[in-house]
Amino acid sequence: MASEGTLTSSGYIKHHLTNLTFGCTDDGCGIAHSAEEAKEMGFWAIHLDTMFWSIFLGALFLFIFARVAKNIQAGVPGGMQNFVEWIIEFIDENVRGSFTGKNDYVAPLALSIFCWIFLWNFMDLIPVDVIPEFAVRALGIPYMKVVPSTDPNATFGMAIGVFLMVLYYSIKIKGFKGFSAELTMHPFEADNILLKILFLPINFVLETVALIARPISHALRLFGNMYAGEVIFILIALMFSGGFGALFVAGGVLQFVWAVFHILIITLQAFIFMVLTIVYLDMAHQHH
Repeated sequence: MASEGTLTSSGYIKHHLTNLTFGCTDDGCGIAHSAEEAKEMGFWAIHLDTMFWSIFLGALFLFIFARVAKNIQAGVPGGMQNFVEWIIEFIDENVRGSFTGKNDYVAPLALSIFCWIFLWNFMDLIPVDVIPEFAVRALGIPYMKVVPSTDPNATFGMAIGVFLMVLYYSIKIKGFKGFSAELTMHPFEADNILLKILFLPINFVLETVALIARPISHALRLFGNMYAGEVIFILIALMFSGGFGALFVAGGVLQFVWAVFHILIITLQAFIFMVLTIVYLDMAHQHH
């Protein structure tokens, strides 16, 4: 960073893990210039960098796929068309293998989730100082986190969106009565009417906890893995501040090795989020 020379190691890490936050305090509304000021803005503050990169990467995904669809060739396809067709076939196979119901929206949703989250995660492979340095020097922006999946607001937003769809299809497919029975008649069952009544609140508590745990674990799994990966990249970047000695060389080697390994992680996390979405929607379409 431009101010890297005046930052301690802990300050450098804290700077890179702070979002560009817009919100209001007692002194008025604006962009926070410290982590303490961002915290003071409270729940309704907006992470501008997360919003910008999420929208930008979503638009990039739509642009690429729309361009390929517009220029599709029946003969020998180009490299980009081959790549897009491979992704679509990969998603289609996973949907056919995991989703037993009938819903034309599941496959497009799975494709969108996989590609969007992969692009989120892919930003983690950009050297940690490149975009924040440009933001400070050229735009005067104090903070810039470029990996949306390292922000729990983004991962929880995606997970809650999936959760609302699960609730919608659970009620639509099974009816309100069927969905209520699913929450109150399992896992404990009995033929005796008194035991049934006794088990109703117990089953409801257990099933509700299990239901609510899905979006929480869905979001935290993605956030935790990507946040940890980002922290490791930042720690490795600190090794370069030691000059051109052995520490600098070791940092370069570690950066390359971790980046290669991280390619697997970012793909795997996008895949897991997509598969869990398909599984949750499949459960919502099943009749018990």
